[in-house]
Amino acid sequence: MKITREGNVVQLAFMPRFFPVNAYFVEEDDGLTLIDTALPFSAKGIREAAERLGKPIRRIVLTHAHGDHIGALDALKAALPEAEFAISARDARLLAGDASLEPGEHAGPIKGSVPKLGAIRSKPDILLRDGDRVGSLEAIATPGHTPGSMSFLDTRTGALLAGDALQLRGGIAVSGKVRPLFPFPAMATWSKEDSLASVRRLLERKPTLLAVGHGRMLASPAKEMARAVAEAERAWHSWHTGRQDGSPGGRRKNAHVPENRS
Repeated sequence: MKITREGNVVQLAFMPRFFPVNAYFVEEDDGLTLIDTALPFSAKGIREAAERLGKPIRRIVLTHAHGDHIGALDALKAALPEAEFAISARDARLLAGDASLEPGEHAGPIKGSVPKLGAIRSKPDILLRDGDRVGSLEAIATPGHTPGSMSFLDTRTGALLAGDALQLRGGIAVSGKVRPLFPFPAMATWSKEDSLASVRRLLERKPTLLAVGHGRMLASPAKEMARAVAEAERAWHSWHTGRQDGSPGGRRKNAHVPENRS
């Protein structure tokens, strides 16, 4: 595990050289908010890192319900029963093993390492919706990688913890845009169109720091985020145009295409 600090955000990177999976601490006045729990073996390292910081873990917050973000959840909740556990109301269903879609959602199947029914014992204490607050963090609905993905903006500093809305490993990219050196977030993305709309929305918040599930942290990320959005827009436009021309590929006819507000 590699530990990196940027202000009051502490990145815990598991397997950083081979298959980097990140969890984060956000320091608060009363202790630590843990963002994501990484892999099943990560519980020990997360607890040891908190002890090294000399602060208790008060909250466990998930960006989404994929296996590489919820892996140590049950072990941590068992060891820290007083820590509040929060996840979006939408992805709480996914966490419980329900991968069915809701009316109006993108028609494609939910991808990635979705828990099986009953595999996760922990039950959320808080079901988050867009605009809710968890300590100093504002919850921002960023569907795309999963239907209920959320990002969290530190209202004190502007640091943005974006889960898999973007990746930095292999090169910055909007979720769904394949990076050959690290294609796994794209392969696990449910809706490319919704991902693009979500990152446009995040860019409007003018974050000072970008912290994602896979890859390093990025200070002053606006320029790189805008470049990733533009690249995704070109790729999606080419995809849609090819579909209309009868070329291979393209999107499902009933998939949502976000309005370009950039």
